[in-house]
Amino acid sequence: MAFPIGETDRLLSTTRSVRRRLDLEREVPEELLLDCIDLAEQAPTGGNQTSRRWLVIRDPDTKAALADLYREAGGDWIVENAERIAGTGHRNERTLDSGAHLARNLQHVPAIVLVTIYGEHDGSGRPGLFDSVIQAAWSFCLALRSRGLGSAWTTLHLGAADRVADLLDLPEGVTQIVLLPVAWTIGDDFRPAPRRPAREITWFDRWGRTTQRPAEGPVVHADGPGVTVEVDVKAPPTDVWPYISDIQLPARFSDEFQGAEWLSDTPEVGATFLGRNQNENLGDWEVTCHVAGYEENRVFAWNAGDAEDPSAQWRFELIPLAGSTRLRFSMVLGPGPSGLTAVIDAMPDKEAKIIANRQKHQAANMRRTIEGIRDLVEGRT
Repeated sequence: MAFPIGETDRLLSTTRSVRRRLDLEREVPEELLLDCIDLAEQAPTGGNQTSRRWLVIRDPDTKAALADLYREAGGDWIVENAERIAGTGHRNERTLDSGAHLARNLQHVPAIVLVTIYGEHDGSGRPGLFDSVIQAAWSFCLALRSRGLGSAWTTLHLGAADRVADLLDLPEGVTQIVLLPVAWTIGDDFRPAPRRPAREITWFDRWGRTTQRPAEGPVVHADGPGVTVEVDVKAPPTDVWPYISDIQLPARFSDEFQGAEWLSDTPEVGATFLGRNQNENLGDWEVTCHVAGYEENRVFAWNAGDAEDPSAQWRFELIPLAGSTRLRFSMVLGPGPSGLTAVIDAMPDKEAKIIANRQKHQAANMRRTIEGIRDLVEGRT
């Protein structure tokens, strides 16, 4: 019998890390915890070996000691920084405030579940410990959610793993994976979190290759084939922005793009610039580009050729991370005509190969560009 998709999807999309909305007063029955662990143990495990072990901490003194170690391992830092940026509108304000609440109140949570496994990671890179535990721990969180309980996924305690092991009498050879504070939730109105659409983070057949529409068989021009490359830059977005908004800069790194000049006085949405290109298969050409996105320190995007029916769509994006910025550079071919479509029209039986070769060539130039920008920002060159 098929599962009700709507309810299944609601469970999967609304199981959140819950901190501020954990009910610290209501006890959690032992049998309920064991039911959730029974379900979690149905998750796959390496070699079908039942090596996971679940430690439920309910004793008030033990919870208090564990909470002290949690704060020493990093919880105090979260509290201090949450207080420092409170009311500033900082992008991490809500996250830090929520983490600080948990750090202050971990000892009051009705139950704390430590998920462990027999074995120690050998550093070989082969599957072993974590891939046999993480899916089970998340199944446990899903089982909690379906019963009106919640938890918060945290590994902060691992900064004091040896002392946690001493406190809880863990033997040698047992690895701690994740700590899960468990309580009934206050309310049930959890919503899906904002996430990138699957098409923006899913590649097809080769790293970084995308499509705008479902491809039935080999990717063709009508599918909206594209490329996305990314690199992390050790600098804030304000330091990276001048480089991605410099329309001449990519010519330093690309063997196809030769340079550009602004046609408009002010760079903004709707402004235009002229780009020059050279390719041994496609020849030399100039193209008018129309700015489609211009958000300082975040997005610079343009459409080549016709603004509404472009020959290609290009986009730089800056994504703030902790201590760095992810520089994302993406390109989509079409949907409008171009020199590439002329080649396809001349050899329609080779369209898939032509598209794949174009994606490969663009990916190489785009990666050189973002890595070149990273090196300039970080002072490597």
